[in-house]
Amino acid sequence: MSLEFLWYIPNQVQPGHRGDDVVDHHNSLATLTSHARALERHGWAGALIGTGWGRPDTLTVATALAAQTTTFQPLIAVRPGYWRPAHFASAAATLDHLSGGRVLVNIVSGKDNLAAYGDDEGDQAHRYARTREFIRIVRRLWTEENVTYHGEHFAVAGATVVPRPVVRGTRRHPRLYFGGASAAAEQVAATEADVQLFWGEPLDGVAERVERLRRLGEKLGREHPPLEFGLRVTTLIRDTTEQAWADAEAKVAEMAKGTGIMARDPNRHAAVGQQRLLDLAARGEVLDDNLYTTPGTFGGGGAGTTWLVGSAEDVAKSLRRYQSLGITHFVLSDTPYLPEIRRQGEQLLPLLR
Repeated sequence: MSLEFLWYIPNQVQPGHRGDDVVDHHNSLATLTSHARALERHGWAGALIGTGWGRPDTLTVATALAAQTTTFQPLIAVRPGYWRPAHFASAAATLDHLSGGRVLVNIVSGKDNLAAYGDDEGDQAHRYARTREFIRIVRRLWTEENVTYHGEHFAVAGATVVPRPVVRGTRRHPRLYFGGASAAAEQVAATEADVQLFWGEPLDGVAERVERLRRLGEKLGREHPPLEFGLRVTTLIRDTTEQAWADAEAKVAEMAKGTGIMARDPNRHAAVGQQRLLDLAARGEVLDDNLYTTPGTFGGGGAGTTWLVGSAEDVAKSLRRYQSLGITHFVLSDTPYLPEIRRQGEQLLPLLR
């Protein structure tokens, strides 16, 4: 199975995300386009564009960048509740049609400022039951006509989406990525998602989750092609192993001060998957060969909680070990984002291909 390598584009209102360069017009079309075009030049398939209230709208950013590029694939993070399924299915299918089949979708069920846009959190079971319905309706609208669905959370009657998503080879519609580590989330992933994304956990944890999700899909009667797996992690590489660790420790020292651009991640939440990452520090500062857990101790959240650190050869070796467990989709990043697109595109990606 072919490998996919994506990056991350920081569509943030405030500059300096996770230590990024603070520049004027950091979230302008020109700046974001420079990131997307750099990704095309340096061998990346595309980039994750994150979502959340108080940030630029993800689908709008993705549409603008697709119009400015030719191969860039936006992995568009979306939230059920912010979007209703038929509305999103239509918008995403239109962008997929206009971009020649470049849309990827990441379904997010984590916490957000839901009240700001009139949504209701509900308990975990409610949240993932709603996500399951959202994915089912979207997939059916992309592949069927005159769809009628009456669920607990959403309903459509006689709905048909036009234009249709691009069908090419085995691709019937945009690939659906999903995250989450709770039992409720894993049931959704095992039966409804195309790709399960993991944070930067150690190899043993990833292996255990891959096997559990495969068994769960069989038990629950998965109806779609086999679930694929992805890794979302920070990769800090330098010319030498020693320089990489010196720079990683210097970054963490800035985080430990709790001020400035490396301050504690304000969006860090103790979801099941996030808590799994934070608990890793108790096992040691460095796990496997080069998985650095200390950033989470000083405020790193999400993909910034653990880092793979080393030379390009060191990090490539680690990523190949994840590949041996069944990981075929990699969403990597480090800050400052723009120069790291080039560094890792030129030094890391050739070793992985």
